[in-house]
Amino acid sequence: MGDAPVDVVRHWMAVLLVIGYPPGVLYWYAVHPFAERWRRLGPAVSLAILLPALVGAVLTGLAVRASLIGADLGFTWATVLPGLLLYGLGLGVERRCRRQLRLRVLAGVPELSQARPGRLLTEGIYGRVRHPRYVAVLLTTTGWALVANHTGAYVLSLAASLALFGVVGLEERELADRFGHAWTEYARRVPRFVPRPGH
Repeated sequence: MGDAPVDVVRHWMAVLLVIGYPPGVLYWYAVHPFAERWRRLGPAVSLAILLPALVGAVLTGLAVRASLIGADLGFTWATVLPGLLLYGLGLGVERRCRRQLRLRVLAGVPELSQARPGRLLTEGIYGRVRHPRYVAVLLTTTGWALVANHTGAYVLSLAASLALFGVVGLEERELADRFGHAWTEYARRVPRFVPRPGH
């Protein structure tokens, strides 16, 4: 890590990415395939199990961060400018999602609760793509990795992003179980990630 303030910022950006993004993806791998079991336990017990595991994964990453972030490839506008653009686009998508999502949805409470299974979102940005939050995550983390410009940030961001596609499949299976025909119709009409032209 260089001594220049921009290098210190990039270093900690790389650290935050490698300790936060992979555990976040793993959280959803723990939730979606086992949603029915979590529902039997209820949201309070489920989150009491899942959140400490998530925090433990983050703290473990923090302890070994030097080996995770990899080589510093230096500051260059060739990665910073596209990184800022992607990050900004991702924030814009996320802002549109947040208009429709409450904190309980962001934490996965509908997946964990039998009493409150949530509702299928089909309007707003969810009327254009089925998974705008994942689009936002992919854009922001790619942008973040480009600005940080560390090899480990690229590798872990790519690996976690590829794993996110698996989460989408698990989530869609769980949504089909939860919402049945309404989900099937919605999935037929609305693309996963990229809006159809004219929408």
